[in-house]
Amino acid sequence: MIAKLTGVVDGCGENSAVIDVGGVGYLVFCSGRTLAGLPASGQAVSLHIDTHVREDHIHLYGFGDTAERDWFRLLTTVQGVGARVALAILTALPASGLAEVIVAADRAALCQANGVGAKLAGRILGELQDKVGKLAGDAPVALAAGGGGVVTGGTQLDAISALVNLGYRRAEAFGAVASAVRRLGDGTPVEELIRSGLRDLGAAGEA
Repeated sequence: MIAKLTGVVDGCGENSAVIDVGGVGYLVFCSGRTLAGLPASGQAVSLHIDTHVREDHIHLYGFGDTAERDWFRLLTTVQGVGARVALAILTALPASGLAEVIVAADRAALCQANGVGAKLAGRILGELQDKVGKLAGDAPVALAAGGGGVVTGGTQLDAISALVNLGYRRAEAFGAVASAVRRLGDGTPVEELIRSGLRDLGAAGEA
């Protein structure tokens, strides 16, 4: 199983590149963003690879960083999202912004990708909102929902975890804490973030 290729760029097509590794040319399918970031032909390159083995073919999918590769893998777990559609999504939207799109339930953003209609966008959001934290980890995640609250880590992630432990979905907890940060500021203690989040979530439940 190929996990990484390091060689030189032999050439690029509309949705793929050929990477020459020791005289062997590997055809690697990539997102438009990865292709745009490749160096000129003859220059050195290293790509993270996800290998798909089928009865009738072996396809290599290449990514400039592990975040894009991990999002590709997650997207292809959604019913109806194959490798081609996943690459189209990663062409339309940067991997660094996908957590924001998923948490904010931004269906219109997903529909910018070729092959993604409203129905498929809704399925992606429904299946991935509770999984998005696995990719977000401890990294800063900007939330666009409701006007730009930002969850940056530390006490804010602690508040999200506390709300999840109380039975709320991770996407709901992200949104509630982002709203609290927007109102109260970045330095708000975790206890106040939790109280504010609970008020928001309670109000939403009563609506």
